[in-house]
Amino acid sequence: MAKHKLERFAENLTFSNLFQVSYEYLQEHGFEYRGRWKDFFGNENPIVLELGCGKGDYTVALARRNADKNFIGVDIKGARMWRGAKTSNEEQMKNVAFIRTRIELIHLMFGENEVSEIWVTFPDPQPKKPNKRLTSERFLTQYKKILRPGSVIHLKTDSQELHQYTREKVIPAGNYPVMFATTDLYNSADSKDANGDYLPELADAVSTQTFYESGYLKEGKPITYLKFRI
Repeated sequence: MAKHKLERFAENLTFSNLFQVSYEYLQEHGFEYRGRWKDFFGNENPIVLELGCGKGDYTVALARRNADKNFIGVDIKGARMWRGAKTSNEEQMKNVAFIRTRIELIHLMFGENEVSEIWVTFPDPQPKKPNKRLTSERFLTQYKKILRPGSVIHLKTDSQELHQYTREKVIPAGNYPVMFATTDLYNSADSKDANGDYLPELADAVSTQTFYESGYLKEGKPITYLKFRI
């Protein structure tokens, strides 16, 4: 396993769409594309982040489905992120990038109003440390520094506790409008129309499953989904 990690770390250095930036470097030099990600992508399409992207499979899948948007996966685990970076490079995808850094530093990677949408997919629910949850007000404060007004945040998780915490505590406290909420995304009647088809607005949420999500579904665990504006 250690050998594979070292090989992946080495290959990560060859990917032009993967940025690995330390806090010390950011403090001293800043980030070259902060406020001008349009220069990297070569367009002014909306930027969508996946925070805690893991293997990056969701980031890549969303990018395949939405060629009119740019997608950036953010995580600290370089050996996992290698998979998404490698796939997107092999497929020569021009609307995908990855950043290896701590999520609490993203306000140093993006400029004001530079991001249009955020996906938080199957993060650590931090049952004993609510302040470390990626939907806590601590993190939302950082997101507000880079999001355009009225931007959308998606939370997709197997953790009923994290879903309820966000829906019942965080959202009311911030008076954030809820666009959709369900504690069982794939089986709830609220997710489907009269013909039993998933609602069009749930297309990105139901069409793609992460590596971990597939495992949870096999175990029979319901997947929760929450979509709100900030």
